[in-house]
Amino acid sequence: YSVTGSAVARAVCKATTHEVMGPKKKHLDYLIQATNETNVNIPQMADTLFERATNSSWVVVFKALVTTHHLMVHGNERFIQYLASRNTLFNLSNFLDKSGSHGYDMSTFIRRYSRYLNEKAFSYRQMAFDFARVKKGADGVMRTMAPEKLLKSMPILQEQIDALLEFDVHPNELTNGVINAAFMLLFKDLIKLFACYNDGVINLLEKFFEMKKGQCKDALEIYKRFLTRMTRVSEFLKVAEQVGIDKGDIPDLTQAPSSLMETLEQHLNSLEGKKPGNKSGAPSPLSKSSPATTVTSPSSTPAKTIDTSPPVDLFATSATAAPVSSSKPSSDLLDLQPDFAATGQAAPAAPAGATSWGDLFESVPDVPAAPKPDATPSIDLFGTDAFSSPPHGASPVPESSLTADLLSVDAFAAPSPLPTASPAKVDSSGVIDLFGDAFGSSASEPQPATQAASSSSASADLLAG
Repeated sequence: YSVTGSAVARAVCKATTHEVMGPKKKHLDYLIQATNETNVNIPQMADTLFERATNSSWVVVFKALVTTHHLMVHGNERFIQYLASRNTLFNLSNFLDKSGSHGYDMSTFIRRYSRYLNEKAFSYRQMAFDFARVKKGADGVMRTMAPEKLLKSMPILQEQIDALLEFDVHPNELTNGVINAAFMLLFKDLIKLFACYNDGVINLLEKFFEMKKGQCKDALEIYKRFLTRMTRVSEFLKVAEQVGIDKGDIPDLTQAPSSLMETLEQHLNSLEGKKPGNKSGAPSPLSKSSPATTVTSPSSTPAKTIDTSPPVDLFATSATAAPVSSSKPSSDLLDLQPDFAATGQAAPAAPAGATSWGDLFESVPDVPAAPKPDATPSIDLFGTDAFSSPPHGASPVPESSLTADLLSVDAFAAPSPLPTASPAKVDSSGVIDLFGDAFGSSASEPQPATQAASSSSASADLLAG
């Protein structure tokens, strides 16, 4: 400073003496005041600090870094803006002071610390603001940011937090005033950065269920990283606690419930069209707004998962199935054609071999229960156990299939694939006449091809008998 004659350069040199203690407050305050003066040359001040950081002594270099960090945090924003605009900052990745054992130890921290300060300036260049200075809380910058910008900002913030956590100091290594001063600045930075990080994650989770598939993927990845950072941050705060920082200044970090992660993954899977892994998971705190909890709805079930098990199961489990509410009146009992025509269009085409029985019963569980006046007497006539107590929630089945079942229960046990061509020309009305009017006059109703086919098989069984 005797060369330049600058009061600012003099204050920089006084703050970065060879004395093993943190920079004196009066020199730091003078430099902070200087950053607010319009006639002070900020680039010149920064250059003086960079020059001090090229010294061979670890004490001078470390104090130059602490002074720079102090000005980045407390000085006028013009200072960090200038650092962000520079092409090169601290180039101390190979710094080593061999003057003593203490020099070796401290050189490690100097290398890590300089990397963090470079990262801090770089993130300012990318974001055009300092995460540690912006507003936090419900109406803070990170909480109100749009999802697109948020997904770009969070990785930058993560990088800065990672660089800070890499300082990785143990309480027994905080042995002198210089490293202690650096640790205090890092500790305060971490609390501010983590508050931003937390705001960003809350914002992500709130908007998670409105995002597109690609954004959800990125958001989930950010959230997973956040959980791992939380453990590392709490370790850093434990060190702060051990070196005597007031407990009131140390935030208490609580871990998010694991069910939250399951809900997010379920939602992403449903967007990607995968089968949900866990339908009976614990309800998440976000289940109110989460479509992931409705994965069993038919709209989100992929077409391939339609039940094509043998129709025998239909009657075995129908008693437990809840009846589906419907607005269809019971007078439509015999008019089955519209029902099956509608479900035939909605359901995807089943394999050709199984069409004759498959189509008929695939959508039956969704048809509402309807009282069937003449089913009970006819069933009692033959005393078959399969229908001895018709379940209340059972769905209506066409008459012709009932006759088939009554005449040979084996017809349902292992349904053989019937040809889907036109049905055999056996007089179906003959079958119905055999039983009189027990089954109602279903012959007068036009039936789909599949039903006619089943009645022909029924009469075939009758003749065989």
